[in-house]
Amino acid sequence: MKAKKAMRDEHGPRHVTPAGRSVFYDLFPKAEADELVMRSTLLRGLEQWLKESGLTQTQAAKALGITQARVSDIKRGKFGQFSLDMLVRLASRAGLKPRRVGAYSRNWRWRGSV
Repeated sequence: MKAKKAMRDEHGPRHVTPAGRSVFYDLFPKAEADELVMRSTLLRGLEQWLKESGLTQTQAAKALGITQARVSDIKRGKFGQFSLDMLVRLASRAGLKPRRVGAYSRNWRWRGSV
């Protein structure tokens, strides 16, 4: 198999983010990227919970203790609208349990009961 050459454009070589690594680490300092990865992971878990629960946005809002508009933000993936603390609270209210793989790992997995 031939080795891939770095692609070039008028600005020099284009960077390719390695598989399994978040693009946040290419765009932000490590501490900020860590938080963004956690927030996006929590939001994905909440999105999955909403999908699997079969609840309407109004019912989900009541279960989570937030407004229907905030549930809509979750469904649309607007993690910038939520603090890390709020996402952790919402995940807890939804019955999601974090399961970290290894100490200080970036690989979080979420399991939940609906």
